[in-house]
Amino acid sequence: MPTAPSWRTPLIVILAGCLVSLIGFGVRSSFGIFLEPMTVAKDWSRETFGFAMAVQNLFWGIGLPFAGAMADKFGAVRVIMAGAVIYAIGVFTMTMVDSPFGLLLSGGVLAGTGIAFSAFTIAMASMVRVVGPEKRSLILGLGTAAGSLGQVLFSPISHGFIESFGWSTTLVLLSAATLVMIPLALCLPGDPRVSVGEESDQTLRQALLEAISHRGYVLLTTGFFVCGFHVAFITVHFPAYIRDLGLDPAIGAWSIALIGLMNIAGSFLSGMAGQRFSKKFGLSFIYFARAIVITALVLLPKTELVIYLFAGAMGILWLSTVPLTTGIVAQVFGVRYMATLFGIVFLSHQIGSFIGVWLGGRIFDQTGSYDPMWIAGIVLSLLAGLIHLPINEQPLGRLKASARVS
Repeated sequence: MPTAPSWRTPLIVILAGCLVSLIGFGVRSSFGIFLEPMTVAKDWSRETFGFAMAVQNLFWGIGLPFAGAMADKFGAVRVIMAGAVIYAIGVFTMTMVDSPFGLLLSGGVLAGTGIAFSAFTIAMASMVRVVGPEKRSLILGLGTAAGSLGQVLFSPISHGFIESFGWSTTLVLLSAATLVMIPLALCLPGDPRVSVGEESDQTLRQALLEAISHRGYVLLTTGFFVCGFHVAFITVHFPAYIRDLGLDPAIGAWSIALIGLMNIAGSFLSGMAGQRFSKKFGLSFIYFARAIVITALVLLPKTELVIYLFAGAMGILWLSTVPLTTGIVAQVFGVRYMATLFGIVFLSHQIGSFIGVWLGGRIFDQTGSYDPMWIAGIVLSLLAGLIHLPINEQPLGRLKASARVS
């Protein structure tokens, strides 16, 4: 089995992967801050902005299986570098659009495609190749936590820059930030066959047929739809929801940052728990807990304290699904085609994101309220909690045989 060049030590690969995750996810998570200033400046409806962000999520989801397949075949380096360039172009051209269609192309199609090809999940797939199976869940939690740190940093910084320099200049600065991922990608393994503790001569076609015939993989893919619905809706619409309540708009930016801050702990703890306990039961717990947290938000008075408590609790549960979901994929099928297989699972997540972002804007424009979306989020949480319970998370026989040989 090939090994990475000596200078690409596990520490360098993990650090570079975490920074790619931080920048890529941080920039993307700040887009909700632009809803209010852009729609006011351009005289657009919230549905217009929400639909563009929904298309962004959809293209992220559609593009990721292809990006994952390319990373599994050619390596993550070139894929992430190309994605960073497309990402930067998409964000930059958002400053020049004067029509909803222009926003759809720049912020939706281009940015979404760039996010897919520079995705933190591709970086994480590279990270787990340089550690043994016993450390993979922890590393996946670390990579997810790095993405959350990006959310913590970029949301308040973007808000502050918008206040000081305007939304257009802020988008230019974010566009430049995405290009930093290019040199970081060079630190990742260039050979997709590099892995520790696993031998596989399986083809991509065989891996895909194996996965789609596995009931647990189908259930995992179905359940991840709900995570996307929650995360995208809240990321894009929560700042506007807070403003509608008559609270200081800065609370919206700080709430998104708080979600990211708490998710650093949630993601890391999720990765640690996945090392010791059942990952499927962990996922069920997370979704049931989300139902409780959203219900509390709906029922309690909408004070500043309640908003921050909601953001903190939801932050713990935010992307803590990712280490466990990716962990099940790696545990059951191995890491050789992990980027591709998780890319397909993530497509379901992004379909949920598309519906969550677009439907949130649509419902608000028609009813003047986000309450139906919160209720839908509760129902979907309960269903997702149930869906994960029957998953068989045991490694396939070929992995057990490979482990005995090695």
